[in-house]
Amino acid sequence: MDILFAGAQSGQGGGGIFTFMPFILIMAILYFFMIRPQTKKQKEKEKMLSDLKKGDKIITMGGIFGTVSGFKNSGRSIILKVDKNTNLTLNKTAISGLAAKVGDADMETQS
Repeated sequence: MDILFAGAQSGQGGGGIFTFMPFILIMAILYFFMIRPQTKKQKEKEKMLSDLKKGDKIITMGGIFGTVSGFKNSGRSIILKVDKNTNLTLNKTAISGLAAKVGDADMETQS
């Protein structure tokens, strides 16, 4: 056992930044592979929601397809035309995306 601790005792004075290098590396990997792509995707969705206009075909998080027929409450809510006689009023946050661009994976990851 003394052999194992002998190597650790001789290098006690050094270390410095090299001790924290694995943690810094892990944080950099987490940022570039998890946090940054999620932030980028969130900004794209916010841009899509702000660029919505009358006539756009959308899909909601619940899987309802429809066409935007108007806006309410200063643009915070939309009127979604689902059928000839059916209109729904939805909050903009319930929109998953444009109907042509939303895949199954996007529907599963929405919260």
